[in-house]
Amino acid sequence: MANRRIAPQLIGAVCERLSKNLPVRRTLPDGGRLHVDRQLPFLCVYRQPSDLDDAGTRRLVKGEASYLIASGDPDAHASVTALVHGVVSTLSPEFGAFLIIEVWASEDGGPANDPANPTVSPVFYISAPESRALTRTVDTLARQLRRIKVLKQGVEVAHAHGGVRHPPGMRPLLTRSEARRLSCSVLGLAIPPVYRKANSAQEFPLLARGLRRSLSLALRQSYFEFAHSSTTHRPSHHHALGRRAVVKAVWAIDSRLAGVSNQFDYLLSLSPVNASSAWEQFGRDRFEQAPEFHYRPLPVDPALLKRELYKIPIDRVEDPALQRLFQQKQEELELKLTMLRDRDTPRFLYGSLALFGGVEDDLSRRATDVLQRTPRIDGGDEGRRVNARAFAKHVEREIASYREVLPAFKASARVTNDVDGLIVSRGNLYINADLSLSPTRIEALLAHEVGTHLLTYYNGRSQPFQQLYLGLAGYEQLQEGVAVLSEWLVGGLTRDRLRQLAARVVAVRQLTDGASFVDTFRTLSRGFGFTQRSAYNVTMRVYRGGGLTKDAIYYRGLEEILRYLKKGGDLAPLFVGKIAIEHVPIIRELLYRNVLKPAPLVPRHLQVPEVTARLDRLRRGDGAGFSLVSLLGQGS
Repeated sequence: MANRRIAPQLIGAVCERLSKNLPVRRTLPDGGRLHVDRQLPFLCVYRQPSDLDDAGTRRLVKGEASYLIASGDPDAHASVTALVHGVVSTLSPEFGAFLIIEVWASEDGGPANDPANPTVSPVFYISAPESRALTRTVDTLARQLRRIKVLKQGVEVAHAHGGVRHPPGMRPLLTRSEARRLSCSVLGLAIPPVYRKANSAQEFPLLARGLRRSLSLALRQSYFEFAHSSTTHRPSHHHALGRRAVVKAVWAIDSRLAGVSNQFDYLLSLSPVNASSAWEQFGRDRFEQAPEFHYRPLPVDPALLKRELYKIPIDRVEDPALQRLFQQKQEELELKLTMLRDRDTPRFLYGSLALFGGVEDDLSRRATDVLQRTPRIDGGDEGRRVNARAFAKHVEREIASYREVLPAFKASARVTNDVDGLIVSRGNLYINADLSLSPTRIEALLAHEVGTHLLTYYNGRSQPFQQLYLGLAGYEQLQEGVAVLSEWLVGGLTRDRLRQLAARVVAVRQLTDGASFVDTFRTLSRGFGFTQRSAYNVTMRVYRGGGLTKDAIYYRGLEEILRYLKKGGDLAPLFVGKIAIEHVPIIRELLYRNVLKPAPLVPRHLQVPEVTARLDRLRRGDGAGFSLVSLLGQGS
């Protein structure tokens, strides 16, 4: 029985560290845990019942910046309350008040706790003191809980004042007189155990994961309201009350994911090494026989790397925001490895559709409309040209300007024969030796390749998580959308470039509709007026590997970033690293929590007054900004 009690020496050590604003992470008897990130005016508590398993409930609090998991056994009660008393008496004077929210699972097995029952909503019960002092905090908690969805259905929230604010069968953590003396308010929250099978220890891990994330947001907003209405603490945002300290398990998992990702280069592995010679053979065959592409040997065995990937214990990450990011990346890496295994086979296309999606009817119509409304201008591409080595010098000068701000910006421009066009890989820009471009495209390509792709790579490298330079799951679409927007901002989004992006969408749709390489080539060259070489380049990119639908994301990404800007979206979070649009709220949250730091580099073109004015006009537009064709007419 003695091992269930928390030693007075441990309680004293905890209070001493908290008084100095030092983090506390302590393992307690009976599988308990105390985690206090820093001095905060709240503590979320869960006590494990001694007479039942209560599967999954303890995990609900483990994402909080300040939480206690303790034994609910009667023999442990005195030492648990002594610990709580010590924490509150240390922290309450710092803020003028303190809040405890104790959570427990409501009765198991009732119809309202069956997530598969669509006729009865799960019910959250809030127990509050009779005092009106917590009215705004309780209202906030209830309002945010009502936003939770369980298997797509809503929940109900009931609350009572003056009721029992501790789990059934247990005694309170603080007596009412102790709570008043310590200026501590206590709320009770009974949670429907929808995260496990009724009357069972069998958990529903995916449902539980979503519930943890939603509950954590609701609790954090309640802490925020309490801090502003009842304490001297003034956090700038509810996310600022989340975790700042990152445990060793997070760094280890981030490192292991990066280790898997760094063992292969996805895009280079899918880039034909014979694109130029295949074009020549395609011409000799009178454009009637699909060319045969060759690829670099794979440096890894996808099956073995998958095994390594799924040994990474992502479930050990307590922080729900970080856990979600890591799980998404794990799933994406698995898909990419499957595609590399299936490279140059019919199965490859299915993986590509799972990873990048296809082209829906509306998108296909919009892209076709662009091609029809912006016909090719004959002779518009003649005149002086810039070759690969001359362009590489422009790139090196651009890199040098960023290196002056961030010495770690160690990118380089590499001219080579075995890539098609331009590819950013591992923080360097690879340029096809046969590249020939118009001088009017130089600034646009510098903004695209250096000011977006390389900049976010090195900004990501300055962050504590390697995933931000490797790329969070699904980052490519937003990256390419921002990169193409940057081309427009510097005045380099030409008619031909917009046609090229639309042609990629049409080619992807042709691919997924079952058209052959030759069919798609003819559609672009004969149907939409592309030169034979341009039609080949687009078709080659889409049909490589067995059918890569990735190229539709350029057009889709540009539409996405335009919608984001029209809604008032801020560009700053987009340059923290390589992220998807869905990650913007999480990135903001991690910035508020000081887990991430602001990006050290801002794109050079965004610091030019003319570009800033152009961006402002785009934001204030009357709707024209959503028409990609209209972008060509919006001059600086």
